[in-house]
Amino acid sequence: MKILAIGMNYPSHVKEMNNILSPEPVIFSKPDSALVINNKPFFYPDFSTEIHYETEIVVKIDRLGRRIAPKFAHRYYSEITVGIDFTARDLQRQCKEKGHPWEIAKSFDNSAPIGRMVAKTVFADIQNVNFHLNINGTTVQQGNTKDMIFTVDQIIAHVSKYFFLKIGDLIFTGTPHGVGPVKIGDHLQAYLENELVLDFKIK
Repeated sequence: MKILAIGMNYPSHVKEMNNILSPEPVIFSKPDSALVINNKPFFYPDFSTEIHYETEIVVKIDRLGRRIAPKFAHRYYSEITVGIDFTARDLQRQCKEKGHPWEIAKSFDNSAPIGRMVAKTVFADIQNVNFHLNINGTTVQQGNTKDMIFTVDQIIAHVSKYFFLKIGDLIFTGTPHGVGPVKIGDHLQAYLENELVLDFKIK
């Protein structure tokens, strides 16, 4: 199982991060040790003082695929959920300033909690799905997949040019604006439409 992720896939987030739009999806990866499931807590790492949440729709691949055409990409997943792409923003900033890769800021252990999977058939249109994150009962980030720069199917087609997709692989599809810090003691709850799918604490 591998975790692939797309950066800068919502115009509002591109703007808030003072970045520029990319002509194609920006891909990075996380190791399987980044995955957190079953609402287990996230333990704040000792190497950062600025861990940020980035709330994203996550797609689970359920067929083997390579060089998938966009028109067939919908056949390669049947479930989605919400995940958090935890980012050590202070480390990311340092790496960018030095021109270094920033895997340590994005791909550290436990940096990818995901929620309970939901059948995509629940949704009339996968490109019109609302999702949001509450911290301590207050909504801090919300988005809709209609605002993606690259659709889910376009993302699957693109990443399959470079990576052989296997059953169980996860694809984080990008975050909208509203990213921000977490602290020890915070209670995070993520929703697909109005359905709670991820519920955990920062320890």
